[in-house]
Amino acid sequence: MALQVFTAVTGAGWESELVGALDRDDHGVTVVRRCVDVAELLAAAATGTGQAALLSAELRRLDGDAVARLHAAGVAVVGLVEPGDERAAQRLRQLGVLQVLPADADPQAIATALRDAVSGAPVQGRDVADLRSALPAPVAPADEPVPVADGSGRVVAVWGATGAPGRTTVAVGLADEAARLDVPALLVDADVHGGVVAQVLGLLDESPGLAGAARQAGAGTLDARALVSLAWAVRPHLRVLTGLARADRWPELRPTAVTAVLEEARRLARLTVVDCAFSVEDDEELSFDTVAPRRNGATLAILEHADTVLCVTGADPVALQRCVRALDQLREVLPDVEPVLVVNQLRRGPVPGDPREEVAVALERFTGRRPRFFLPADRRSTDAALAAGRTLAEVAPGSPLRTGLRALAADLAGVRAPAAGRRGLLTRRAG
Repeated sequence: MALQVFTAVTGAGWESELVGALDRDDHGVTVVRRCVDVAELLAAAATGTGQAALLSAELRRLDGDAVARLHAAGVAVVGLVEPGDERAAQRLRQLGVLQVLPADADPQAIATALRDAVSGAPVQGRDVADLRSALPAPVAPADEPVPVADGSGRVVAVWGATGAPGRTTVAVGLADEAARLDVPALLVDADVHGGVVAQVLGLLDESPGLAGAARQAGAGTLDARALVSLAWAVRPHLRVLTGLARADRWPELRPTAVTAVLEEARRLARLTVVDCAFSVEDDEELSFDTVAPRRNGATLAILEHADTVLCVTGADPVALQRCVRALDQLREVLPDVEPVLVVNQLRRGPVPGDPREEVAVALERFTGRRPRFFLPADRRSTDAALAAGRTLAEVAPGSPLRTGLRALAADLAGVRAPAAGRRGLLTRRAG
């Protein structure tokens, strides 16, 4: 049976000739609809009558979200660019189009690319990771060298249940301590329900930040230079991508765009720390018959694509119950994600006996996971840091919480932490 294909290459002088050539029986491809714009292409894809789409880089309003919707509809995508136009090819790849060919390619080669895209075959013998590593290294300003040009930087998502388990405190502390260990770090505020990283660090929260990066990623124009210009340089080795100034702007953080920002971040920093929202509910899909905006889509995308997910929980009975429920919910929506438990705000009082052992036993019993890290409560130091708009290392360098965060940052970055002058009340648990 011939492969059913949509085309959307309007404005190209070679479009009619190419469609006629593809319709020849010996290519095994049938063009079932020639679309004039992205809206018509998405509408055609929703009908389920086609298996692949052939589009050009010049198609108006083509962005990462449109490509993601085509993929969600089960339509594979192949891009065509003018011969020698590497910039257009790069843009299509950034939008998620892995198969890109010159417009003057042989019709048989284009037909083969369409079949390979539908079958999910590697691009010219390479998988997606290989393709990303083969893309040209991003160009940065002369005074802003890109430390991880091969895209091997790690992404750590800091997540946790509703309430105040200290996600932002942990995220800010991790990024700051990594930078102080000479590990280039990028801190990203991706909390769609109320990010406060800018306020915690005393930064202007009206800057474009992550929303600006997501817009450029959606248009396929985000590179290292753009990401550097959007991120605050807080200190050597530490940059901050601030979050949404208002929670009602959450539609600006489309999942595909945020994922593209993370991919570029891997090329910019050795360690990217993302402060995530608490909610992973996927109930928007139950309320709409068509593709719906998903407020929690960005959070789910970050958790799915992160190298490490830290689940931060408080150490009191209420926080522990919320953590257990949140982990159950995460397992339902993202069963392949294996979070690392971090117990924060650990202190004597809310839990009888040895708090670390009691909390560890309770979490292992109800979640099947034993915490790997324990961070002590240090309200005086965190209050001082928040009041000054600075980090723990700046206002309370001897804080036991700071010591725990430094050990955690060293572990995640794969470097050795400096020996602490004294041990905090509660430190990292082995294994």
